[in-house]
Amino acid sequence: MATIPPLPCWPHELFEKAADPKAYPDQLGSVSPWKASRLFFNVSWFFFGSQEAFQKADKSHLISFEIGEYYPLLGKSNTEISALSRSKHKCQGFGNTGTRGNQSEYLELLKGDKPVDRENLFEGINTTWTRVKGGAAIQKIMAEVQAQFDFLHPEKSVAGLLEAKKLIEKLEDGFWKERKSKEINDIIISCLGLYAEGIASSHTAVQGEVVKVDMEVVKRLPGNVSLNAIRLLPAGKDTTVMKTLNDNETYLQSYTFTVPTNVWHTNAYWLNEKGSLGMYKVDQAEWIGLPETPRQIKVEFDFTIEGQPLTLSRSVAYKFNSPEDGEVYRPFEITPEVAVKFGEKVIVFGDEVPKKVRVDIKALAAKQKGTVRLPVDKGWTVSPAFHNFDITEKNAEQSFDFEITAPKGSSEWVLNADVESNGKKYNKQLITIEYDHIPTQLVFMPAEAKLVKVDLKKAGNRLAYIPGAGDEIPQSLRQIGYRVDEIQAKDIRPEVLAGYDAVILGVRAYNTNEDLKFKQKDLLDYVQKGGNVVVQYNTNSRLVVGSNLGPYPIKIGRERVTVEGAPVRFLQADHEVLNAPNKITSADFDGWIQERGLYFASEWDPAYQAILSCNDPGEDPRDGGLLIAKHGDGNFIYTGYSWFRQLPAGVPGAYRIFANLVSLGKENRP
Repeated sequence: MATIPPLPCWPHELFEKAADPKAYPDQLGSVSPWKASRLFFNVSWFFFGSQEAFQKADKSHLISFEIGEYYPLLGKSNTEISALSRSKHKCQGFGNTGTRGNQSEYLELLKGDKPVDRENLFEGINTTWTRVKGGAAIQKIMAEVQAQFDFLHPEKSVAGLLEAKKLIEKLEDGFWKERKSKEINDIIISCLGLYAEGIASSHTAVQGEVVKVDMEVVKRLPGNVSLNAIRLLPAGKDTTVMKTLNDNETYLQSYTFTVPTNVWHTNAYWLNEKGSLGMYKVDQAEWIGLPETPRQIKVEFDFTIEGQPLTLSRSVAYKFNSPEDGEVYRPFEITPEVAVKFGEKVIVFGDEVPKKVRVDIKALAAKQKGTVRLPVDKGWTVSPAFHNFDITEKNAEQSFDFEITAPKGSSEWVLNADVESNGKKYNKQLITIEYDHIPTQLVFMPAEAKLVKVDLKKAGNRLAYIPGAGDEIPQSLRQIGYRVDEIQAKDIRPEVLAGYDAVILGVRAYNTNEDLKFKQKDLLDYVQKGGNVVVQYNTNSRLVVGSNLGPYPIKIGRERVTVEGAPVRFLQADHEVLNAPNKITSADFDGWIQERGLYFASEWDPAYQAILSCNDPGEDPRDGGLLIAKHGDGNFIYTGYSWFRQLPAGVPGAYRIFANLVSLGKENRP
C-alpha cells in the first residue's frame, strides 16, 4: 500500500462545503453551489524515500495515467511543455530540463466515487455537450467539425461552426451559453484568419485625455465576410462601414476620442483597497477571481459571416516596434494624473544624524502643478516643510530632497507623501512589472516609506558581501553605517578578504555561483584566521560544494517555519551572539514579516551550536535555523532565518541580531 503523509483536513472540508448551499450563503448572489465528483492526491516516489522503493510498492489501489504523450503538431511532449512552463518561474531558479518518453503519474482517491477504469480519471463523468439541455445536436456538429478539420484550410470548417453557433445562442443555460458563445466566436475568427484590433497612440491615458485609436481589419483566408460597423466603447463612437472584405486586403480606420471621466483606473482591482492579513479587500464581488481588472475601453467590430452576424470585442491596446523584439504589445492603461515614489522604501537610522529622503513626482498627464509635503510623527523632524513642483510634459519627473531627523531611542513611522496637484490629492506609487515572458503591467500602490530608528550597537565596520540569487541586504547594512563591499566569488583571495570583520554570502549563493566551489578553502582559511563567515539559506539541492558547506559536516533540510510570529526559544541564552554587542530578547522577534525562516539545517556536527529554536503550530521544533561553529580563531555561521526579508522591511530586532552575527569575536564590547 502507498504511504502518504497525513493531509490537512481542509481539502476534504472544501470538497464537502463547495456543494453545501448553507456553508457560505453570502457568496451565492451570483453563483450556485457545485459538487465535485472526486478528490485525488498526487502520490509521488518522494514519499517512499526513493524511486526504487516506489517501483516495488503496491500500487493496485492507485489510479495511473500517462503524462509523456507527444504532440506532432507542436513537436513536443507533455513533459517538455511542463519543463518550459516551470522554467518561466525565474525568481526561484526553477529552470527545468524536459524529458521524453513514457511517464506515469499516480493518484490516490480521497473522496468521491472511484472509477472502475484505473486509467480514466473521468470515467462516469459526463464532459460532453449532452450534459446541457439542447446540447446533443451541438455535440454532433462539433464531432463532425473535429473529424474533418483541415489544418491547412481551417476556413472549410466555418460553415459547421456557424451552424453550431446558432444552436449555442438558443441554449437556456446561462453559464455555458455565455462561455461557449465567446469560445466559438473566437474559433470562427481564427479559422478565417480574421485580424481586428484597436491600437491607442499612447500606452497610458488619464480621464479627460484625448486619445487616438487606429483600427485595422484584414481577412486572410477565403470566406464571405463583410464588416458592417465599428464601435468604440464607452466613448460612443459608432461608424457604419458596410464593406465586403476581400481576401488579405487591409481596412484601416482611426478615431479620436476623449477618455470619459467615469472610466475606472485599470490598476489591479485587488490592490485598490487596503486588505487585512492574508486577505485582499474587493468591493466588486463579480470581479473576484478574475486575472485582471476588466477593461472598459473597447472596440466592437460587427461582421456578417456567411450571412450570420458575429460581433467581435477587443480591448484597446498599445503596440510599438522594438529594435530587438520587433512588434511588442502592451495593455492600454487608465491611470491617475500624478504618481509619487520614495527613493527608499525603508530608511533605517542607527543614530540621530539627519538623512536625506528623496521623493519623485511623475506627471502621467501634462501640466501638473502643486506641492509635496511629508507629514511626520512627534519626535521626528523634516525639512523643508514642503516643495513646489511644476511639470509641463506628460511622463516627465521631478525629484525633491527632504532631510529627516530621528528621535532618541527606538521609534518607527510610516511616511506618506502628501501631494496636491491642480486641486486634487495623490498618494499612489507607480510600479512597472516588465518581463519578456508576461505582458507589461502597471500597478499602483500607496507610496510609503518606513522610518525606523534602531537602538543598535556595532563591533566592527568593514563587511564583504558575496552575491547569491539577489537580495537587498548590502543596502540595508549600509543604512546603519556599515561599509559593505560587494565582491564577486571569482575574485575571492586571502589578501582580498583580509581586513574584513565579516564575510556574508547572499541567499542561495552556493546554489547559483559555480565559482564558490573553487573558493571554499579561501573562505574557511579566512575563518580559521579570525574572520566571521555568515552563510544565508541555500536549498538542499544543487549545492556547488556538495556536502562540504562548512568546516564541519552539515546537512541542509527542507524544514521551514512559515508563521512569522512563531515563538522563538533561546537554546544557548548565554552565547555571545545573543548578548553582545546587543542584548537580544524575545522582543527582537516581534514584527517579522512573511516567515521566520526556510531551509534550516536538519543534521550537523557537534562542533556546531544550535542557538535558536522555533516551529509552526503542531510541528516539531526546528533547531537548525542558526548554527555557529568555532573554527580556528573565527566563526562559521549557517542561518536559515530570513534576514533577506526582515532587513529590507526595517524589522528593528533583525538588525540587532544581524549586527551581533557579524560582530562575533570582535573588540569594542560594551
